[in-house]
This record gives sequence, C-alpha cells and structure tokens, in this order.
Amino acid sequence: MSTPKTASRTRYHHGDLRNAMMDSAVELARTGGPEAVVLREVARRVGVSATAAYRHFSDAEALLEEVKSTSLAVLADALAVAVGSVPSDGDPGDVAVARLRAAANAYIDFATGQAGLFLTAFCRTTVPGEQYPGEPFTDTDAFRALGYLLDEVVAAGRMPAERRPGADIAAWSAVHGFATLSVGGPLERHLTAEEQEFVRQRTVDVVIRGLTGAE
Repeated sequence: MSTPKTASRTRYHHGDLRNAMMDSAVELARTGGPEAVVLREVARRVGVSATAAYRHFSDAEALLEEVKSTSLAVLADALAVAVGSVPSDGDPGDVAVARLRAAANAYIDFATGQAGLFLTAFCRTTVPGEQYPGEPFTDTDAFRALGYLLDEVVAAGRMPAERRPGADIAAWSAVHGFATLSVGGPLERHLTAEEQEFVRQRTVDVVIRGLTGAE
C-alpha cells in the first residue's frame, strides 16, 4: 500500500509539482508574509522531499521571487476589478476620476485585506549582480494600469498635460505610503477604525486634488 508521500510524488511526476509548490508558497505568503515562504515547508506541504523541490527552484530566494511576482499580479487583478466596477456612463471626466479613485482605494484594500501578499509583493529579494534586486514596480501591470488611468484623466480634460510627467510615481508613493503605514504600522496601531477610514479618504482626496487641481 502506497504511503501518502509516495502517492503525492506520483501525482506530481508530470510537471504538476511546480504548480503545486507555487500554490502552497502563495498560501504561505498570504497567511504569513514573505518570511513564511520557506522551501522546505513548501516541500513538506505538497508531500515531496526537499531534493525534489530543489529540482524546480534553485533555492528559497528563487521561490520567493516567483511568489513576489504572483503577489504583484494579484494586486493588478484587484485594481482591474475595482476599475471595471465603475459605471462607464456619464461625464467622461467624472468617470476617469472615479476610476482613478477606485484604483487607489483598491490598492489600500489589497494592502489591508491581503497584508501577507502585499508585504510579499514589495519585499526585498536578492538577484546576484543587481544593485536594486527584484522586479521594479514600474515594470509591473499594476503600475502600468495606474499610468493608463492617469492618461485617461488627462484625455478627459481633468488634469493638465503638464502635470502628467511623474504623476504616476507621485500618486503611487502617496497611496503606497498610506497603505504601508496601515499594515502593522502606526496608523493601524494608534487610530480607531473610524479614524483610519477618515484619514484614508483624506489621503485619496489629496492625491486626486493634487493631480487634477480640483477644489
């Protein structure tokens, strides 16, 4: 009679092991952040030896880098869902601004609701020979989506074109900063839920007004 471990190895023999390991690693990140993504624990959870696991990931850092990319993709999907939920009828300027606001709120929702994945998405990983390790956020779908939304705001006449250069970095920095302070930081520790919500909306308002010049 086969043991569960043997059965698991047979099940993953034809390429499924890598996917199973990624699923397990992402779940570890979801519940415990980047520190929880341990290659030996992933191997144990899918029922294979560490040696078998190392055939698919050279080391724990390689596994974490892929989980980081997956976390960033989950963030991009969350932004897309939020933006897609904004009604497209009405004044184009109002719609463009509403879509931008929805993305900002979805970013913070992701940080506070999926803290483990948020921390993993922006954790520091080491790639030999690179001064700034890991995938730059500016090369991700989430950041590109922000750029598209800002372009829509400009096209709709709600933001002067001269304000567009660097606006994506500025907007991201403000929203990301608030999100980071809200995940285990002083905003989470020292403000009530009601106060956090008030400051959150004030932050998003400041970002929108700073971009559009609206009063």
